Formats: sequence, C-alpha cells, structure tokens
Amino acid sequence: MSAYWIAVYKSISKVANLKDYAANASKAIKKYNGKILVQGGKTETLEGLVSPRTVLIEFPSMKEAIDCYYSDDYKNAKRIANSQFDRHIQIVEGI
Repeated sequence: MSAYWIAVYKSISKVANLKDYAANASKAIKKYNGKILVQGGKTETLEGLVSPRTVLIEFPSMKEAIDCYYSDDYKNAKRIANSQFDRHIQIVEGI
C-alpha cells in the first residue's frame, strides 16, 4: 500500500539552501523508490496557517518512506533542513 511523506513548511530562513537540500534529498528519495508529486509551487490557503512551501512524496510502502527518512542517504539533506527550515513532516499510509 502506498505511503505519502508530507512536509509542510512553517518558515524558510535561507531560500538559497533549498537547492542544496533538494539535491541531497532527491538522491535518497529515488533510492527508496519515492516519487515527488508536489514540490512548492502556487498555493491558496483556505483554512489554517499560510505555509511558504508544501512537499508531497509518494512511496510504494510505509516501510520505504520511513526507511528513507532514517537513511544515511537522507542524513545530509536533513542536516541542511534542520538548520534552515521549520517544518512539520509526517508519513501517511494511503488507501
């Protein structure tokens, strides 16, 4: 069953570092068979807080999504993210 990695950004302190983060994260995501469905782009907030960026990634399974997040491959990307972005990440199983 598919799983979705959802990242909703609260703030981004250095937008220039998004490229470095994305390059590192993309390698890990591909390795774990993830497919980026949404990456930033135009938004309209209808309820709740406005977010500067939302990312949605589809994985074939919860295991692959979770393994990707905790992988050594993703650690470099996570270091960039933790120092530059304030975000909420969750993995949700599809139906």
